[in-house]
Amino acid sequence: MKRFPMMLQLALILFCVMAIPTATLTWYSGAQILGNSEHAIAESALAGLNANRNLNENTLDILAQNTIRLAGTHFFDKIRPYKTFEQINSNYENVFNALSVQQDLMSLNRIGDGVYSSFFYVSDSDYVVSTDKGITKLERYEDFDWMKEALAEREGISGVWYPRKLDSGVEVISYVLPLNRLSTTMRGTIVVNLRETQMENDIRSSSSGEQRYMLMNSKGTIISHYDKSLLFKNGSEETVIREILAQDKAEGYVLRKLDEERLLYTWSQSKQFGWIYVKIYSVNELMTKTHTLQKNIIFLTAGIIFAGTILTVIFATWLSKPARELVRTLRKRGHLSVKGRNELAYLDAAFRRMQEEEDALNGLLYVREQDARSLAVHNLLRGELTPPAALMFPARYFMVAVVSIDRYRKYVTKNNPETSSTHRQMLISQCDSMFPNEVNTRCVYKGDGCFAIVINYGLLEFEREGAGIDVAISDIRDKAEELLEHSVTIGVSSPTESSDSVGERVIEAMEGVKHRMIAGSGGIIYWKEQEGRDKRYIYPANSERRILNYLNHGQLDSIIKELEIISGEIRSAEYISYDNILFIYHQLVGVTIKHLRENYVNTARIFAGRGNIYATLASIDTLDELEDYFRDFYGEIVQHLARSPGETNNYGERIISYINEHYHEEIVFEDMAKEIGISYSYMRKIVYEMTGMSTIDYLNQLRIEKAKQLLVDSRLTITQIALEVGYYNVQSFNRFFRKFEGMPPSSYKAEKIRTS
Repeated sequence: MKRFPMMLQLALILFCVMAIPTATLTWYSGAQILGNSEHAIAESALAGLNANRNLNENTLDILAQNTIRLAGTHFFDKIRPYKTFEQINSNYENVFNALSVQQDLMSLNRIGDGVYSSFFYVSDSDYVVSTDKGITKLERYEDFDWMKEALAEREGISGVWYPRKLDSGVEVISYVLPLNRLSTTMRGTIVVNLRETQMENDIRSSSSGEQRYMLMNSKGTIISHYDKSLLFKNGSEETVIREILAQDKAEGYVLRKLDEERLLYTWSQSKQFGWIYVKIYSVNELMTKTHTLQKNIIFLTAGIIFAGTILTVIFATWLSKPARELVRTLRKRGHLSVKGRNELAYLDAAFRRMQEEEDALNGLLYVREQDARSLAVHNLLRGELTPPAALMFPARYFMVAVVSIDRYRKYVTKNNPETSSTHRQMLISQCDSMFPNEVNTRCVYKGDGCFAIVINYGLLEFEREGAGIDVAISDIRDKAEELLEHSVTIGVSSPTESSDSVGERVIEAMEGVKHRMIAGSGGIIYWKEQEGRDKRYIYPANSERRILNYLNHGQLDSIIKELEIISGEIRSAEYISYDNILFIYHQLVGVTIKHLRENYVNTARIFAGRGNIYATLASIDTLDELEDYFRDFYGEIVQHLARSPGETNNYGERIISYINEHYHEEIVFEDMAKEIGISYSYMRKIVYEMTGMSTIDYLNQLRIEKAKQLLVDSRLTITQIALEVGYYNVQSFNRFFRKFEGMPPSSYKAEKIRTS
């Protein structure tokens, strides 16, 4: 579209504005005419079908009433004594009486149109009096087995209508009326055979455009049909008829398309007989006049659109003239090289370039501003108040809050670098927006899972009252836990009036964070001045000696009780520093390793799976975690000293078997170790000794090997394969696959397909 002149575009737009509504209105009105016409014709056809049904029912009623009237007379008593054909032929009087009965039956035939024949059968006799074969023996007449089936549907003392085909090949609807005791003492059955063609005449007596018809009894058997080959078959085999029978309606109509022909099906159910009358019409034949009217409307619409097109071109030329002149002037004076485009594209390119240059300039200014602000905050945290910081923090009082991610190493292991970076940006944004408007704040990332928030406010009384800074800090903690899916501890410094003291307030806040060693993670810790805090230093020397003695005797329970005594002493101290706590446990590790080496114990084999013990201790946040770590630490040593040479192999087989069986699930190794019955650190050491790799690396390598098989042997997508082998996001799967195979899964699959 950008290569077409503006005048043509305007002409096209105006044409669409005019032509599309007109065409849509024409189409809609035509559709409404067709729809309304179809339903009006359908209603008319249904009324015609009801009239034909009433005519047919009247014909059958008249014939049935005459038959019942004849049965009510005592005329048939003339042949009641005759049980055999020989008795009738024994004398002239008997023959005369039988012929009289036959004559009455012939009179009954003449009363109703379309009657083919009728007969009377005396119960338990061997002859039949009929109008088609005269007085004949029962064995020479047609079989009466059908009569049992017909009379099975009889209700009360009235007769029943039953469709059948005579031995002569004529299709009839037989009216079967057994004589009853209320009207005569005679026992027998009158049968009147009405031609199926008479039903056809009644049903097809009117309605132009009529094509086909069908009459079915309540069981779906076809009584009358335009195709005589389908008589007495199941009408529900046709899809539309089955749909009609399924509807709980006495009458109605449906429109269906069959073999590229649109058909109208009307049906009406007889309340008297339960029969279903169906007529089928060709909609195209019924709607010839409607289609002609629709064509005339289309021709008229085409004429209107043609005239509107001419007016549209003239109007578009007039509207586009100012814009074309503007572009002509800009091309003479400007330096924008846009060739082969129309006027609108030229103007769009010119304004787009201006917008891009403005956005780029704003972006550079924003980045510079953010960098300058972050640098100013970092300088302020070191005690240097630069002009940008003075503008950001004009109030009198300062306070620093440090947000530290608990168990940071575990957090880093769970999240990849991209996710961690996104979390940092979102948390910084949240921290800057959750304080009251009267408080100036700025959050920066200091590294190792720590965020520093500089808080600047005017009134000293505001800092801890009501919905102020304390509430905001509490909200930040909750928001951080929700965002990171990980708990955080916040250390809050004391207030100061000097910007030069902000660096000291950072140290106070960090000290508060370290206090989670005793207070526990996930809290908010306010710094408090303690007298003589640097002079209070404790060390449980007696506990150290007892632990080494218990270790010599393999008394793990006694060691654990001694560790509980140490933690209780730490908790009961009025004040104990973070460094003092680390010193206590560092010293325990040191003297334990020294003691083992003095007793010629290979500590490298014991602690092979633990990595750097001192780094692990530094990463632990709380005293409870330290206690758990040292329980495993000494438990592993005791197990190593006490176990038999074959124990490692037994545990190793159980560990490897468990991982091979549950590799596709989320395995919690601590729970796995408890289930096997050993400590987690001891389990890691066994896996390292058996495989030469860590537990997590062995699990991931096993998953990647399974994934390689699925990539080659299955048609699963990479996402499905990742879920199949135990990774719940594709990014982790791709990262570990690249780590072990040096290429992404897609490249590995393509390489295998190419070489196979």
